[in-house]
Amino acid sequence: MDIQALIAQAERDCASVFAALEETEIKNTRRVLDAFRAEDIAARHFAPTTGYGYDDVGRDALERVFARLFGAESAIVRPSIACGTAALSLCLFGLLLPGDELLSATGTPYDTMETVIGLSGNAPGNLKEMGVSYNQVEMADNQTKIDVPGVLAALKPNTKVVLIQRSRGYAWRASLRPEEMKEVIEAVHAVRPDIFIMVDNCYGEFICETEPTHYGADVCVGSLIKNAGGGLAPTGAYLAGANRAIARIEARLTAPGLGREVGSYAASYQPFYQGLFMAPHTVTQALKTAILAARTFELLGMKTTPAYDAPRADIIQAIEMGDPQKLIAFVQGIQAASPIDASAVPEPWDMPGYTDQVIMAAGTFVGGASIELSADAPMRAPYTVYLQGGLTYAHGKIALISALEKMA
Repeated sequence: MDIQALIAQAERDCASVFAALEETEIKNTRRVLDAFRAEDIAARHFAPTTGYGYDDVGRDALERVFARLFGAESAIVRPSIACGTAALSLCLFGLLLPGDELLSATGTPYDTMETVIGLSGNAPGNLKEMGVSYNQVEMADNQTKIDVPGVLAALKPNTKVVLIQRSRGYAWRASLRPEEMKEVIEAVHAVRPDIFIMVDNCYGEFICETEPTHYGADVCVGSLIKNAGGGLAPTGAYLAGANRAIARIEARLTAPGLGREVGSYAASYQPFYQGLFMAPHTVTQALKTAILAARTFELLGMKTTPAYDAPRADIIQAIEMGDPQKLIAFVQGIQAASPIDASAVPEPWDMPGYTDQVIMAAGTFVGGASIELSADAPMRAPYTVYLQGGLTYAHGKIALISALEKMA
């Protein structure tokens, strides 16, 4: 196999797709700039705080910027939220009470959320233990769209939250663009305005020109070491949405009566602001990497989702390897081309929060940052690897060559 010729052919095929991505990048960069200007962001907003964090202008302004970008009434943006799963858990525990039901409109959620809900494992403090029930509706049309009639039929008097997972997670299903959520959001709110529509927005920010909250979602949740942090945010997560949702969630973030008024950060806020400014460009670099990978493996006759020229809703590229050794070789090749820990050799292991062994390449500057180039997979048939991220397209291309060489 002539790997260089294969990559060159894939790049030629992707040229028009890349050009469209760059147009979206310009529009999203303008959106970010407009939000920064509207909130008059200045150097004073980078200053750290300690203790209770009362009158933390950097924190408060950053939350207003996020609210503007998401077309939301308010937002929580905190370095203290450890990861995306922690933010999703915070949201669920803020919105749900004992006796309520959580309904997933996109089938089984991501593996780590199964533990939070109580679908797998017996981790103390999960929703099931708290008396929250769970139900789900599978996606329709070969896992490509939300089954709106099915969701409406599944609503019960005690249904309080309808969860939409934007990204595919570890499932061979389509990711969802914000406009594709509009029908179910409007339909549920029409019959049950008391229900909260919650969107797991991880991996999806700045792919499109809008976010789910622009179409009526009550709250969007995501990680700052994914898209929205632009590769610079060192930690943290965000929740943006309607005041009625954020008011309940902020009571669980700190304490009832304290809410968002407290919470300090003793390091500079600059990486969060700068990362957000860089996010549209960084996401575009990650998308180019994913699209090149998709076309390359399509030329090799392998199954991928989404196809290289299909509309995208997240940065994740799924590639069906069909063989555990091919999967392991691919992940090891990505790690070998990483800027950090290139000498590490990934092997499958029992990763906390997952039901299957997982193999993961993550030679990143920020530990576990999925906006930086990484690849991971549960060790289960049909042995699908999930590639995401890439701070630069050049690095993504080099790493893809490394993975192909390792597989060969």
